[in-house]
Amino acid sequence: MAETTRAGFALALPGTEQSAEPGRDSARLSRLAPYGAALLTILVGWQLASLFFPSFLIPSPRTVLFRLGREMVSQKFLVTTARSFVRLGIGFGLASLLGVVIGLSTGVWDPFRRYTRALVSILQSIPPIAWVPLFIILLGFGDRPIILVIVISAFFPMAVSVMNAVEHVDLLHLDVARLMGASPLQLARKVYAPAVFPAIVTGSQVGFGNAWRSLIAAEMVGGVNIGLGWYITIAGEIADMTGVLAGIVVIGLLSAALDTWGLEHLKRRLLRWKYAAP
Repeated sequence: MAETTRAGFALALPGTEQSAEPGRDSARLSRLAPYGAALLTILVGWQLASLFFPSFLIPSPRTVLFRLGREMVSQKFLVTTARSFVRLGIGFGLASLLGVVIGLSTGVWDPFRRYTRALVSILQSIPPIAWVPLFIILLGFGDRPIILVIVISAFFPMAVSVMNAVEHVDLLHLDVARLMGASPLQLARKVYAPAVFPAIVTGSQVGFGNAWRSLIAAEMVGGVNIGLGWYITIAGEIADMTGVLAGIVVIGLLSAALDTWGLEHLKRRLLRWKYAAP
């Protein structure tokens, strides 16, 4: 009887794996379907617009995609794209680090929290791109003004997300840690950091969107001679609308890929307990 049960259990295992595969495929398809529908809508609208406007104003999707195919094998275009990613990586990394450190610090020192709240409420209302002229005067042309704009644009969502989460940490956990003699640094590392981890992940996703948009805008007006924003600006100055739309397509596709298949996938892995099926 026991052998029969074990044999039945062994036979059931492969079937279980097979039944799980379609479930995973269905979930993956349900996540990708909206993006496919959105992309199709954009392409259809673009094609219709190209029929109503002259080709030198609105080139067809086919023309732009052919141009994009040539650019993707061009070393100059690849270097241009890579330079934008370097700026984005440095600026977004610094913003995330500062946002987490300052956000956690507001939990262990109440006067600092009130001061930071007031400071953030004033500064976050200023569009990051508005800082570009000042930073160019102070730092000169090049990467530094653009990176600083990226830091500003990504810092506020991260810091605000962490500060909001810090204010909702269970007071019982804090009281127990203090009774056990935890120092402010230990409170930040052992109590606040694990409790606000989901907010850190969410804040980084919001901050990345701000950082990406600010990167392109700063490259367009920041006086640099390389980068995706610069590529679109130069194409526009010579009325190369195919180049302009090719740059816009690259920006949109890279942003969607990084956010959907990068940050979103990372968020689901880090917070798998939150997205696990009941």
